[in-house]
Amino acid sequence: MSDRPRFGVLLPTTVVGSYPVVRGRDLQSFLDPARFSVRVAVEDQVAAGIDIISDGQVRGTMIESFTSKIPGIRGQDVIGKVQPASGPLTARDVKYALSRSKMVKGIITGPSSIAHGLHISTPVYRDRGELILDLAVALAHEAKILSGLGITILQVDEPIFSTGIADIGLGRKAIELVTGKAGVPTAMHVCGDISGIVDELLKFPVDILDFEFSRNPKNLGVFGTRDLGRKMIGFGCVDSTTETVESVGEIRAGIERGIEVFGPGSLLIDPDCGLRMRSRTAASAKLTHMVEAVRQIRGGIT
Repeated sequence: MSDRPRFGVLLPTTVVGSYPVVRGRDLQSFLDPARFSVRVAVEDQVAAGIDIISDGQVRGTMIESFTSKIPGIRGQDVIGKVQPASGPLTARDVKYALSRSKMVKGIITGPSSIAHGLHISTPVYRDRGELILDLAVALAHEAKILSGLGITILQVDEPIFSTGIADIGLGRKAIELVTGKAGVPTAMHVCGDISGIVDELLKFPVDILDFEFSRNPKNLGVFGTRDLGRKMIGFGCVDSTTETVESVGEIRAGIERGIEVFGPGSLLIDPDCGLRMRSRTAASAKLTHMVEAVRQIRGGIT
């Protein structure tokens, strides 16, 4: 277990992605309703001291943010062959985040999770597997665009994998298509109970595997003596499903348990999942407490 920092700092703090949507009331907010929300999300992360921030993912659900601009999809229906969008999907907000922080995580919803959220209403696709691979090609185009902006990490969200619904083998092939030419460190976020699929997840072609350990503490026990190779672990240490703000001491204790298993050099520290459903007050406090817990631990290591 290495304690060598791989992102310039030991135990880098980050976010899974989404943040509460805060609406503006000025003219610019009327013209672009999400612009103010993006700025709030970014500024709150910066104020909390997060090392690797996101753009807040405030422009819609994790599926519609991408499908609304991908040819072949209308609403929740696949109506034709899915193809790469003619332009970027999330670059504008990522650029703003990069203007406020030197380290930003670009985030893409994974092809398997998107596919299982859509209805196939065209004979173009015989099954969902074919759709997943075409979505992967479309999303790979966005991955290349984001990487070209200078992001620090490209994260692909695949919450569907912990449900047992998706084909993990096909999912791995799709992720390889998305991340294969990224040119930056890649991560995959899977929330929920991973005990039954951890060995399969360790085979995925990503540099970082991000899981929830606060709400699902048993996830920590499934690793045992499993070899991570050079993979890092995104360590979810605050519960994203509740308004209750964990104390700095509670968060610190959880992270220290993670260090015992993985070592400090193998961890990135973040919430269990996105904070979109929380109030701004709770979300900001959770991030602030998380950063303070990490600060205290760093002080004890160095």
